[in-house]
Amino acid sequence: MIMQKELITDAILVSNYIKGHEASLEVLIVRHKQRIYSFIYSKVYDKDIAEDIFQDTFIKVIKTLKRQKYNEEGKFLPWVMRIAHNLVIDHFRKNTRMPKFSNTGDFNIFSVLSDSTLDAERSLIKEQVDSDIRKIILELPEDQKEVLMMRMYNDMSFKEISDKTGVSINTALGRMRYALINMRKIIDKHNIILTN
Repeated sequence: MIMQKELITDAILVSNYIKGHEASLEVLIVRHKQRIYSFIYSKVYDKDIAEDIFQDTFIKVIKTLKRQKYNEEGKFLPWVMRIAHNLVIDHFRKNTRMPKFSNTGDFNIFSVLSDSTLDAERSLIKEQVDSDIRKIILELPEDQKEVLMMRMYNDMSFKEISDKTGVSINTALGRMRYALINMRKIIDKHNIILTN
């Protein structure tokens, strides 16, 4: 019952802040600071960085509320935590080196998805990269997507792909090449950073 009362109160505070009562935001920040800050710190293990990300989180919250783009009625804390989570990922992406893309027949563009033991932050980034790559693949033409999926997820040889799709090995190789070229274009167009 107390939990529900707090959720309603968050919603009222958000509503009051949007209507111009600046102090309402301060109440929300004080109420949730410890939880949000602890979450950020548990990912970055650095007080200064955690403090910066915490500040950036609330700058984003304020901008969103001021533009009246907030529509998570009664779910203020999970919404703020999602913003903090995304900013933590952005922090790690900016501070780790970029992978090298090569246009060889090898699949090193996806070495980014290696299954070596990953610590918490790399695991977080790996999930995001996985998700980004899946979205990129969805934008490919069907024939390129098919070859890419067989090669990447089913680990099929170009001979096997050729047999399965009924096209020559050269056509399968060509589709793979164009899939990689198009993926690079999509990555550039959407400004996606695949972190190593």
